[in-house]
Amino acid sequence: MTFWKSPSTADEINARLANHMAGNLGITFTEIGENYLKATMPLSHLTSQHMGFMHGGANVVLAETIANIASTLCCEKGQTVVGLDINANHIRPGKSMVTAITKPLHIGRTTMIWEIKIYDAEDKLTCVSRFTGAVIPKP
Repeated sequence: MTFWKSPSTADEINARLANHMAGNLGITFTEIGENYLKATMPLSHLTSQHMGFMHGGANVVLAETIANIASTLCCEKGQTVVGLDINANHIRPGKSMVTAITKPLHIGRTTMIWEIKIYDAEDKLTCVSRFTGAVIPKP
């Protein structure tokens, strides 16, 4: 049983984000499960820091993007979600493509909280993040 209220496909999400920050950084949604979303982001000149590792800020963009999209898929018609808070703990340097998986911790009427785990190509945890969003009327 799924809790998505606005069903979508990974291709539809990718098309919507193509001309925005997520698309510009190469973030690609790859899977929509019953209770999770999955997306990838490549290590490139746009996402790396000066030593060649994944930039911590790029991890946060990936985390907020995937959690925000997941939140909006849980909204009632006429609602959307905006970020209230995000934090990230960087565990090890990402040296190549990373994969993010988000799952809900709380889906409420006025707030949503999502946990995001980011893994490297060797399935080692590189970052863990938590996103809190506010449910608002769609502008």
